Amino acid sequence: MAEIAVADGSWTFNGEMLRIVPGSGKDVDELRRTLGEVMVPLEAIAGVAFEPSRKGGHLRLRLRKGADALSDAAAGTLTAPADPYRLAVPKTRAGAAEYFADEIRDTLLVYQTPSGPCDDYLLPVPNVPISATAGDGTAFFDGERVRLEWTGWASTEKEKAGPQEFPLPDISGVEWRPQSGMSYGTLRFRIKGEGPSSRPPQKDLRCVSWGIQRFGGATALVAAAVLARIPRDVPELPPASPPVSDDVHDAVLRRLGELGELHRSGVLTDEEFATAKQAMIRRLQDS
Repeated sequence: MAEIAVADGSWTFNGEMLRIVPGSGKDVDELRRTLGEVMVPLEAIAGVAFEPSRKGGHLRLRLRKGADALSDAAAGTLTAPADPYRLAVPKTRAGAAEYFADEIRDTLLVYQTPSGPCDDYLLPVPNVPISATAGDGTAFFDGERVRLEWTGWASTEKEKAGPQEFPLPDISGVEWRPQSGMSYGTLRFRIKGEGPSSRPPQKDLRCVSWGIQRFGGATALVAAAVLARIPRDVPELPPASPPVSDDVHDAVLRRLGELGELHRSGVLTDEEFATAKQAMIRRLQDS
């Protein structure tokens, strides 16, 4: 069991599942607060790293494409502090964060977990019905259709057009972008048979838009809920390699844990620890 708990939240890894819990402070981003606790299975993880900075750094989780509807909907645009798969770590906990990342990476190597695209979502998708309000509109999704209703911030064009509804079979895609700089944040729906919209977001009847960064995050969950229910074409994956027995996995993981303790206690130097760890992993891959 590996765990790191800081003001920004806590991550706990038991070898099979990573439990992510956001911090409870008032500064926690709307998206992370609304999403709440996330359980990430090992097979959904493509990689993890600790990214150091002057004040500490971030633990950053990279998920396999297609494993998580939220990640696919955001398409890499989520940044701190909204990203639920990024943990801000103070300088005093940087060493603990590096060990935590090592623990997950070692387990991925031991179990030879694939890092390529998934043919099905491995993380739970947002439940329906779901709704979120931001800027000029509210997006509702009941699992069968999307409805956009305009707020008092909507443009004259949107007010005159009134609420918009799109049955799920008519939706070909969802685009979500956060507010950044002078650009609007947007939740936009693509409709089958129609090309990309050239209208600005504040006039696009298929788009909810907002201009303040700290609002709008929860609309990403609406995007994820819709995206998860649109059928997707998945390429056929090559056959997996024969699995290594659980006994071998367990033995290697125990030995890696022992090596980690020796390293933390100062018995092994950084170089000795790295060499011994790589030898154990090579032995597993050759078995």
